[in-house]
Amino acid sequence: MAAPAPTPRSWAWLGMLPFTLFALMFLLVPTAFVVVGAFRAEGGGFTLDHIANLFTPSILAAFSISIRISLASALLGCLVGFAVACALTVGDLPRWIRGPMLTFSGVASNFAGVPLAFAFLATLGRLGLVTVFLREWFGINIYALGFNLLSFWGLTLTYLFFQIPLMILIVTPALDGLRREWREAAEVLGATRAQYWRMVAFPILWPTLLGTLALLFANAFGAVATAYALTGSSLSIVPIVLFAQIRGDVLQDPHIGYALAFGMIVVTGIGNAFYIWMRGRAERWIK
Repeated sequence: MAAPAPTPRSWAWLGMLPFTLFALMFLLVPTAFVVVGAFRAEGGGFTLDHIANLFTPSILAAFSISIRISLASALLGCLVGFAVACALTVGDLPRWIRGPMLTFSGVASNFAGVPLAFAFLATLGRLGLVTVFLREWFGINIYALGFNLLSFWGLTLTYLFFQIPLMILIVTPALDGLRREWREAAEVLGATRAQYWRMVAFPILWPTLLGTLALLFANAFGAVATAYALTGSSLSIVPIVLFAQIRGDVLQDPHIGYALAFGMIVVTGIGNAFYIWMRGRAERWIK
C-alpha cells in the first residue's frame, strides 16, 4: 500500500508576518511594558503604590470627566448614527445617497487630531465662521448664551464628528441583515410598524447597538490629540493628564504615567471586550 503523499507546505502564513511584527513592536510590547511599569517599584520590586495613586482626587476627577465625555459622545453618536443608518437602509431616501454617505463616513470616522480641532475652531470658535455668521446676520451670540467650544459639551460635540460616522459604518450592515421576511411575517400577523421594531427588529439589533456603544465609548476615551489641540490643559481628561506626565515638564512622574496608562488600558479593554462579545451574539442572530 502506497504511503500518502505529503501535504504541500503552505507559505500563506508569511502574509501575516508584517502585521504580526508591527503589532508586536507597536502594540503588544509597549502594552506589556506599561503594565509591568505600573506595578514596578523604583528599586525594581513589586508595588501597588502607583495604582493607589490613581485614587487621588485630581486623578479621579480626570477619570470622571473622561468617562462622562466618552459616554455622552457615545450615546449621542449611537442615536444620531442609528437614525442616519435607518434612513439609508430602510428609509425612503434615494438609493444613490448611500454610496457617498458611506464613503464620507469611512473618511470622517478616521478624521481626528489637530486637523479636526482646527476645523471646529475655525467653524465654532469665538471668531469661527458659524459663530460670526450667527452674530452678524441673526444677532445670536452663542458664547453669550453659554456655549463654549473649550468645555465639556464643546469637546463632546467635536467627538461626534467621528463618532457618528463610525456608528453608521457598523450598524448599516446589521440593518441590512434584517430580512424582509421578518417584516412581512409581522405584518401578516397584524403587527404595526412600531410593534415590528419593538418586538422583532430591536431585539435582534440590541447586541449590535450595545456593542457599538461600548466601542464608541472606548474610541472617545482614548482620544488625546483632538482634545489637547482643542482645549490644551483647560480640560483635565485622562489622556491630557497622562500627556503631562510623559512630556518632560515639571509634572513628569513616570510611575504615575504608567499607572494612568494602565487605567486607560483597563477601561478601553473592557469596552472593546464587551463590543467583541456583543458582536459575536449579533452575528449569530444574523446567521
